[in-house]
Amino acid sequence: MPTLILSAKDLRSLYTVELGLTAVERAFRAHGLGESLMPPKVYLSLPAYDGDFRAMPAFLDGAAGVKWVNAHPRNPEKHHLPTVRALYILSDPDTASPLAILDGTLLTAWRTGAAGGVASKFLAKKQPRTLGLVGCGVQARVLIDSHRALFGDGLELLLADTSEAAAKALQAEKGGRIVSTQEACGADIVCTATPARVPVVKREWFQPGAHINAMGADAPGKQELDARLLTEGRVFIDDTEQALHSGEVNVPLHDGLLRAEQIAGTLGEVVAGKKPGRTSDTALTVFDSTGLALQDVALARALYDAALARGLGQALDIVGS
Repeated sequence: MPTLILSAKDLRSLYTVELGLTAVERAFRAHGLGESLMPPKVYLSLPAYDGDFRAMPAFLDGAAGVKWVNAHPRNPEKHHLPTVRALYILSDPDTASPLAILDGTLLTAWRTGAAGGVASKFLAKKQPRTLGLVGCGVQARVLIDSHRALFGDGLELLLADTSEAAAKALQAEKGGRIVSTQEACGADIVCTATPARVPVVKREWFQPGAHINAMGADAPGKQELDARLLTEGRVFIDDTEQALHSGEVNVPLHDGLLRAEQIAGTLGEVVAGKKPGRTSDTALTVFDSTGLALQDVALARALYDAALARGLGQALDIVGS
C-alpha cells in the first residue's frame, strides 16, 4: 500500500475550521468515554540546543499515529525558523502500513486552535460578545478562527502582547483592537497563549462569568495564570497525567497552592456528558490545555480521508511490501 505524502500546501487546500472543530471534539469525546489509547508524551530535552523534541502516539477509531514535534523558543532569532515544527505519521492499525506522512506543523496549530474553540463551546457563557487574546502569535490566529466559526464574526477581538509589532500584525490580519493585557482579560472569553514561566494575568482583571483558555503551559515550570484563577475557578484539564506534569496547574500544585481534588475534571468528560461544565452565568471557568495526541490523530485521519476523496497528495512506496 503506498504512503500518501501531504505537504503544507496540500493541507491548506483541504482544511476547514469546521473540519478541525469536528475532529477535535470527537477526540475529546472519545477521551472522556475511554474509547481511545494515548500513551504519555516522550520528551527528548536538548538544553544545549535550547529546545526539545516530543513523540506523541495515539490510537482513535481505527487509526493510529505519532507526531514528532519540537519546541525551540529561540529558533526565530537564531535560525529564522519557526519555534514549533512537526511531522506526522498516520498508520493503519490492522496492516501496520503507513497511510500518510503529513506536515505536522499546521496540524499542531489547527488542532490547538480547535481545542480552545471546543472548550469555549462547552464552558463559556452563551452568546459571548468579546474575545481577549493575551499573546498574538500563531496560536492566537487559529484561536480567533475557531471562535469566529462557533460564535460569529461579530465577536469583538481585544489583542494584547508584549510585542507591539506582533499585536499590530495580528490586528492587520484579523481586525480587533490593541489593548492592555488587563483590558483583554476583561473579555467574555480570554485565551492566553504565551511561553510564560511567571503569571502574566491577575485574578482581579477578570469579569464574573469569564471563561479562560490557558493554552501556553506545555512543560514543567510554565505558568500563565495567577493561581487564584485556578483556586477560585472551575478548572478543566485535557488529560490528567499531562496536566499534572506540564499543564497550567503544574506549578500551583507543586507549590501547594492548588490540590488535585480541586480540579473539576477533564474537558472530555464534559463533552461526553459525564460531568457538568459551566454551573452558572457568574462562574469562572478555566480550560488547561497541554495538547492531546488524540487531537492530532483525529485531525490527521480527517485530512487523510479528505485527501483521498479529492485525489490530493503524492503516493510513494516508502517501506515496500
